[in-house]
This record gives sequence, structure tokens and C-alpha cells, in this order.
Amino acid sequence: MTYLQAIILAIIEGITEFLPVSSTGHMILASAVMKVQDAEFAKTFEIVIQLGAIMAVVVLYIKRFFVSIDIYLKLFAAFIPTGIIGLLAYKTIKAYLFNPYVVSVALITGGVILILLDKWTKNKKSIYEKIESVSYIDAMKIGLFQCLSMIPGVSRAAASIFGGIFSGFDRKLATEFSFLLAIPTMFAATGKDLWESKDMIHADNIKLLLIGGVVAFLFAIVAVKGFIAFVQHYGFKHFGYYRIIIGIVFLVVCLSLGIKLTT
Repeated sequence: MTYLQAIILAIIEGITEFLPVSSTGHMILASAVMKVQDAEFAKTFEIVIQLGAIMAVVVLYIKRFFVSIDIYLKLFAAFIPTGIIGLLAYKTIKAYLFNPYVVSVALITGGVILILLDKWTKNKKSIYEKIESVSYIDAMKIGLFQCLSMIPGVSRAAASIFGGIFSGFDRKLATEFSFLLAIPTMFAATGKDLWESKDMIHADNIKLLLIGGVVAFLFAIVAVKGFIAFVQHYGFKHFGYYRIIIGIVFLVVCLSLGIKLTT
């Protein structure tokens, strides 16, 4: 992996991790198109830049975690389904579904759903005023929806936002809950993957990892700050249009380049 490839991938991760467009899908597609070498290191690199991105949410929302213990309990309830199902199914999903074609189809399908979701939530008001007041049942419902994001291209943010809307949230609260739920979900996933990939972290590649982590962190800060304001003013439909366009484009590119199903 070159420094240019590392910076491009880190920018993509930082921008897309918390948007409903699938960061994993974009990483798979970008890596396939750029023909990134050294697949083992690339996996470790992706873990590190995901960690950089999640630290952006920790920094931006740190005050929320000192308001009440209820927020920890609600996030834990939402994390339970993801933790259990992820532990049982993630390796199988990763072995068979992590390829550009599944990503492209998932992006297009998710785009259509986001456009429909936008119409549904246009004048919708939340049944909850704040995250701390969310019921445990609704928190777990959102966690179940988030499990769909194990399929690359679905998007963790999109799945959890849809789960929030389904549970009676408005756009803003669903988006904020998605941000906060990302913290335990991604720390658990990246922590596990990082431990399994610890042998790939050494002096020869530490610069690439540090640069990637910092770049992802900075771009994630910008993306998170802008996303809520954008959703409140313009809704989700533009992300739906983007997903459909990018899904079709990458599907055509993958077919024209003869990219294989395995990544």
C-alpha cells in the first residue's frame, strides 16, 4: 500500500463511516479499483482508520456521557443484538459476501429505501425527547436493525437510523442515536480485529497506520458535524440518490474491469 492509497482510503473512511452510504462498501470498492496490494496489511489498516473515525464521535459527544448513566444502559441494550449475532455470523458473512458485487447491489437497494424513508419522515415528530428516555425495547429494536449492516454495502449508519425511525424517532434523534451506538459497536469490532491483527503492527508500517488514523479522524469530525444539519434541512433522499448512482457506477466498473467475486 502506498502513502497516496492510504490517504485516499482514510479520507473515504472518515467521510463515509457515519453517513448512511456504507463505509465498508466504499472501502471494498475503492481497494478493488485501486488494486491495493498486501491484503493482510490492508485489513489491519482499515481497522486502524475505523478506530480513528470512531474517536471523532467520542471527542464530539464526550459531554453526553457525563449527563446520566441511562445513556450507557440504553446503548448497551442496543448493542446486545449486534454483539450476539455478530459473534455468531460475522465470519461467515465476511467469507462469502465481502465483494464489490454484493456491495454495489446493497448500495442501490439501500438507496431506494432511503428515498422512501425520506418521504415517510418528512413531517415526523419523535415520540422521545432525548436518548436517555428511549425504552429498552426500542433500543434493542435498533440493535437488531443494525445487524443488517454486517452485509457490506448496507451501512451501519443507515441500518441504525432506519431502526430509530421505525422505533418512533425523528430524523435528528435517530441520527444522534446512530452516532452514539457506533461507539460500543465499533470499539468491540475493531478491538477484536486489532487483537487478531497485532502481528501486522510493526515499525515498517507504523507511519502508514498513524497517518491513516489521523486523516480518518479529521475527516470524520467534519462529516459528523455536517451530517445532522444536512439531514434536518434536506432529509435522507440525497444520500439515497448518491447510493444508487455510486452502486450502478461501481457495478459497471467492476464488470468492465473483470473484477472477481473474491476480494
